[in-house]
Amino acid sequence: MEEKIKDVEGFQVNFLHQRSGSDVRGHKDIGGNYKYDYKAKNGYTVSNWIENRFKNNFPGYDVEVLNGNGEPVPGNTKLETVRSSY
Repeated sequence: MEEKIKDVEGFQVNFLHQRSGSDVRGHKDIGGNYKYDYKAKNGYTVSNWIENRFKNNFPGYDVEVLNGNGEPVPGNTKLETVRSSY
């Protein structure tokens, strides 16, 4: 599922267990469905993306959005900035 999101959105994410905050590491079948075929607007912030695209599709999980160096980015970062780091 992480690869599907990367293919659509142009950035990598890590799924996190909601309770513990630990990385799911792709070893678990997340379930859910990333129903989007087009990337979110560049003007969205990471927080906007999480609220509007991630949370409804993957209840029980949290997520961190990663920049091109593999580091988590703050919620106020624009998606354009994240994408340009790759």
